Amino acid sequence: MVLGVQQVVGYLALWALCALSKPTEKKDRVHHDPQLSDKVHDDAQNFDYDHDAFLGADEAKTFDQLTPEESKERLGMIVAKIDTDKDGFVTEGELKDWIKKAQKKYVFDNVARQWQEYDMNQDGLISWDEYRNVTYDTYLDDPDPDDGFNYKQMMVRDERRFKMADKDGDLIATKEEFTAFLHPEEYEYMKDIVVRKARAKLFQNSEAPWASSTGDMYSHDGDTEEPEWVKTEREQFLEFRDKNHDGKMDTEETKDWILPSDYDHAEAEARHLVYESDQDKDGKLTKEEIVDKYDLFVGSQATDFGEALVRHDEF
Repeated sequence: MVLGVQQVVGYLALWALCALSKPTEKKDRVHHDPQLSDKVHDDAQNFDYDHDAFLGADEAKTFDQLTPEESKERLGMIVAKIDTDKDGFVTEGELKDWIKKAQKKYVFDNVARQWQEYDMNQDGLISWDEYRNVTYDTYLDDPDPDDGFNYKQMMVRDERRFKMADKDGDLIATKEEFTAFLHPEEYEYMKDIVVRKARAKLFQNSEAPWASSTGDMYSHDGDTEEPEWVKTEREQFLEFRDKNHDGKMDTEETKDWILPSDYDHAEAEARHLVYESDQDKDGKLTKEEIVDKYDLFVGSQATDFGEALVRHDEF
């Protein structure tokens, strides 16, 4: 069950980053991914998801520049930080806490970078007018842009999300409100907008209710036999997603699927990392076990599936 949902939510995350991102080069404006990474978790293909989960997406990219020896050395220093009780072992609980910290750091660093761009008058606040001017003014003057984006529609969607994040309704965002705008998945009161966008994408042009989770990944070509995974998705819909068995997924059922309240991604990833690295199967990891499996935890030039960025001196 988990794999099917994970693949689809991973795809949805990739769509969200592309379809809802700022025009031109700033592709990380708004993130709707409730998982630890926008990559599909498939260790048979690569460990990109694990790298993002363990380090945060930005720091994971810096490791992709390092040699294996440098990656191992820096990973060893990180292990000492994860081992909070200093007993020489890393437990699932300590890994879970570290992963949550890494994800929060990624969110806050992303907000801090963009804050400098949008706070035009340097008053410690970002108004809707400031955000709109920086993001859209250049593009709204062109009635027929070459890239095919409808910037007026995008601006309307952004304004709706900005107003939802702006709790006091003054159209001026504090740092907390701007964080909710950029990362709605982090805030309970913003999750309806995540679900609304998910439903709009998942349920468009579906041949059947269950097809909403497969339509963009599989198309019928003549008499080609239906893949086994499509049959599995149909079964998942009937057995788990359509909880009231009315043949469709309502808003609450979609929310339970996209943003499951009973599934802790950090806990699941910590359990996965321990399982894959625990050579003596004692339920905890030594520094040596982690470094020996360094390619699972971090990237390097030898395991580079990401893009190179400027190195950071310290995590």
